[in-house]
Amino acid sequence: MKERSLRDWELVYHEWKPEEQPTREALLALGNGYFATRGAVEESPAGGPHYPGTYLAGGFNRAESEISGKIIENEDMVNWPNWLPLSFRCDDGEWFDLAHVKLLDYTHWLDLYRGVLHRRIQLRDQSDREFELETRRIVHMGDPHIAAISWVLTPLNWSGAVEVRSAIDGRVTNSGVARYRDLNGRHLEVEETGQVGEEAIFLTARTLQSHIRMTQAVRTRAWVDNEPAAAERHTHSEQNWIGQSLSLKAEKNRPITVEKVLSLHTSRDLATSEPAFEACEDIRHAADFDALLEKHQQAWQRLWRRADLELACEGDTCAQPILRLHLFHLLQTASMHTTRRDASIPARGLHGEGYRGHIFWDELFTFPYFNLRLPELTESLLLYRYERLRWARRAAKEAGYKGAMFPWQSGSDGREESQVLHLNPKSGRWIPDNSHTQRHVNAAIAYNVWQYFQATDDMEFLSIYGAEMLIEIAQFWASIATYNTDRERYEIRGVMGPDEFHTKYPDREELGLDNNAYTNVMAAWVLKTACTVLEMLAEDRRAELLHVLGVSSEDLLRWQDVSKRMFIPFQPSGLISQFEGWENLEELDWERLREKHGDIQRLDRILEAEGRDMNRYKATKQADVLMLFFLFSPRELSDLISGLGYDFDAARIPENVRYYLDRTSHGSSLSRVVHAWVLARTDRDHSWDLFQEALVSDLDDIQGGTTSEGIHLGAMAGTVDMVQRCYTGIEMHDGVLWLDPCLPKELKELNFCVRYRGHWLHIQLDHEAITVSFEKGWSCAARVGFRGEVYEMCAGDQQRFSLDGEKTS
Repeated sequence: MKERSLRDWELVYHEWKPEEQPTREALLALGNGYFATRGAVEESPAGGPHYPGTYLAGGFNRAESEISGKIIENEDMVNWPNWLPLSFRCDDGEWFDLAHVKLLDYTHWLDLYRGVLHRRIQLRDQSDREFELETRRIVHMGDPHIAAISWVLTPLNWSGAVEVRSAIDGRVTNSGVARYRDLNGRHLEVEETGQVGEEAIFLTARTLQSHIRMTQAVRTRAWVDNEPAAAERHTHSEQNWIGQSLSLKAEKNRPITVEKVLSLHTSRDLATSEPAFEACEDIRHAADFDALLEKHQQAWQRLWRRADLELACEGDTCAQPILRLHLFHLLQTASMHTTRRDASIPARGLHGEGYRGHIFWDELFTFPYFNLRLPELTESLLLYRYERLRWARRAAKEAGYKGAMFPWQSGSDGREESQVLHLNPKSGRWIPDNSHTQRHVNAAIAYNVWQYFQATDDMEFLSIYGAEMLIEIAQFWASIATYNTDRERYEIRGVMGPDEFHTKYPDREELGLDNNAYTNVMAAWVLKTACTVLEMLAEDRRAELLHVLGVSSEDLLRWQDVSKRMFIPFQPSGLISQFEGWENLEELDWERLREKHGDIQRLDRILEAEGRDMNRYKATKQADVLMLFFLFSPRELSDLISGLGYDFDAARIPENVRYYLDRTSHGSSLSRVVHAWVLARTDRDHSWDLFQEALVSDLDDIQGGTTSEGIHLGAMAGTVDMVQRCYTGIEMHDGVLWLDPCLPKELKELNFCVRYRGHWLHIQLDHEAITVSFEKGWSCAARVGFRGEVYEMCAGDQQRFSLDGEKTS
């Protein structure tokens, strides 16, 4: 039997493998957009292969550490008290531990459709007693404050005394990432523990710096043969820990059911007086597990009706269940429960402590899915950025620029959270982290605002919030650009592109590169788009914004000038140069490196360990120039670059793609998604291979242990978006949803719904035709475009477009 199997709606592990447990805990995590808990087993505390972690959306704390004689400060997404602990023992023996029993059977599986984590074990302990244990766990998608566990324990060959222990453990630290363990991981102090009636206990903890208070209250009940158990109950407390024990009689072949229900509230919650009061009141009134499960399943079923992507595939590809796994984790990290909570999407989800829970440019990969499914959620996530404009303005001013300069890594308040130092596990050395010079995150935020508007036509949001962000980001780009009189063009110097391997020139001391092509093109696009948005605004709102933001007529003239005369570096061959001076770097012997090291995804770490400077070589970590072909259609990009006064032949895009693909190590999980996308129309076989690799990047942990630190949510969302937009050719501009399909031969059919400007449209695509059905909406018509023609559709309408060039209905 395979140790792991995938079905349409299930991820199943058939064996207990301790060495795989850290990765499984991330993949089996449960959440609801408000908080999430890793898929650790209830009976085992942190240590060895186990790392239970519970994370709150927006729950950060700062701490200082001494590294190499320096005091550095980092902000982390906090690992909150562990509410999972649940175990049993017989006759005052050892507490149940997977490491100390013989497993006769073991299955651990995640039901994606219902949002339930199951486990079924048959075991024999050291006294030859045999048991069957069936467990279920939920983090409630209907009520964001509730989670629950159900255990059914059946003695198979034995009767006697059993003690069940249920606890809340506040003795937790942030220690889930090995390379961070030299840093201060203590973020909590326990303020109070206590009892709630006879059946429940609570623990309140507070972060040391940010002073966020969280109360967890748990209620534990037991039944034998569906009747309340006659259990003797005791409450125990130790420092930062509280638990209850239930002593009862077990009889052979008579199931004992134990239910543990959690209520979790924090001081960040809306409509909350005090978290301890709220949690304790909730636990008093909480339903039993089966009733909670029913409501939870209904919430997931409603969500899946909007969220699912149905595939029909050729061969033995697992694309369908893996895509659903990716959707599941996307919806657990950001759901409607995330709205109005001043939180965004961490790059590693709410599934672990990688990247400290910070928010990067990965929104560029996650927002497109939500734009066409849950646009209210995208709006809330964009407001996370809006609320941090004050810090972005401050950062721009301190750097000598106008407008707003958003940080590369963002956390609680919007200041730059990038590390000062990071540990290279290959060499064991702490080296400077220069990633904060990635200014292109500002372009990503502007792009996200514009794409949200294209999908929703939400003029109210654009007028009140979006325009302000776009204007301030445009001011930043106009002020960071400097005029080169020799070239008669504007340049952007001293920045870092998406590549991340190159932080400076080999012969320079100062950080940054000049004229990164992606950064410069995106800056020009932002300036053009900001001018467009200003024209769209009502005259009084436009005047108001320009006055409040201090944008002068001279500023607007500069925007237009920079947007038309930005410098774009090209290689002598005519290919776009990643940055100015790229052609002077050395080539690497990629085959020799692969022969020597095998996995060379993190080539930067390998070369640093060998004492070589990554900045000397023509090698990229991930797509950089190719991001332009990912974000823009050939026509859009040609118009953009020709508008800068350059001759750009879109027919050379495949040549650019091949050139950089040959020099990319895919050290980022995002890289394969982008390369698969840009190859989708010119090299479908290679594109499909890269898409398949991107699909399994977390499931197979292809980056060598990083999935245990949290899933790579941008890559997961990117694979979903490949199916949703790339294979259908969805583009949104000028109030039209354009379709231009390019279905891989391995996919026979796609079925899904999108929400476009208030309309729910069903899209069915195979190799012969694409059919669009107008299901429902609240405005008079939707405009759908296919091969140059625009069709207006109202409720009940259907259009079928033949892919051989003829419209059939």
